[in-house]
Amino acid sequence: MITAPLSHVRVHDLCLFGPHGVHGEEQRLGQRFYISIDVQADLSAATSADDYEKAVCYGQLCQIAEAVFHDTTYHLIETLAAQIGHAVLAAHAVVERVSVTVRKPSAPVPHPVEDVSVTVAQQRAHDVGFSLGANLGEREAVLRAAVESLGHYEGMEIEAVSSFYDSAPWGVEDQPPFVNIAALGRTTLPPQAVLRLCKEIEQRLGRMPGRRWGERAVDIDLLFYGERVIDHPALSVPHPHLFERAFVLEPLVEIAPKLEIAGRSIAEALAGMERIAGDVTRR
Repeated sequence: MITAPLSHVRVHDLCLFGPHGVHGEEQRLGQRFYISIDVQADLSAATSADDYEKAVCYGQLCQIAEAVFHDTTYHLIETLAAQIGHAVLAAHAVVERVSVTVRKPSAPVPHPVEDVSVTVAQQRAHDVGFSLGANLGEREAVLRAAVESLGHYEGMEIEAVSSFYDSAPWGVEDQPPFVNIAALGRTTLPPQAVLRLCKEIEQRLGRMPGRRWGERAVDIDLLFYGERVIDHPALSVPHPHLFERAFVLEPLVEIAPKLEIAGRSIAEALAGMERIAGDVTRR
């Protein structure tokens, strides 16, 4: 599998007493609040090894909520819920999504209600990097359109794009030269959805099936997805040829010279490559 199915871990109605609210009486007297937490996490490592240390512990979720609850006084239970969600994501790297509900049974409203509540849902954003190239048609226009399509997709944000680079063919030499760029961003999409998005954009912009490493209207490679290591026939990240290709590293170093991928500095990797004069040239 490219990614394991996400598991749900839930804590329901943790009861805490505190001085949260807009009104002075609420802050002076305090009241009961009930907090529920629902996390979605990749627990495959925990379940395969039956390892408590790799799981998301219910008790730890309660401790996180309690620590945030007592850390400061909040006017809004929306803020309280959001801060608990932030703390859960920060504490557990395996958690991809978290939903926090805060109920307030004694809310000072002039109506007969059992309680009031808010629910705040959050998703983890992952750093992602792309290498894009084209050697057929209107290469620069197609690459611009590809980056624009990536950035306009819900759940994907493109934060930096390199200059254009002219590069000699790699892998198969009997084809036209390429134009390459790199792009960096953040996404809440799972890795298989990012891969699917890349393939959809390639097809929409005119890529046709052809020989491996051959000529193409556009190519969009996912270089890395956060700190994830994925080894699957459909997707490998970090990209297995990342550190072999100057046309990938040159644009990356331009926009993120201090970037490290899988513990390796891309700037040092580029400096240590054996190069041929004119293999990659920045516009």
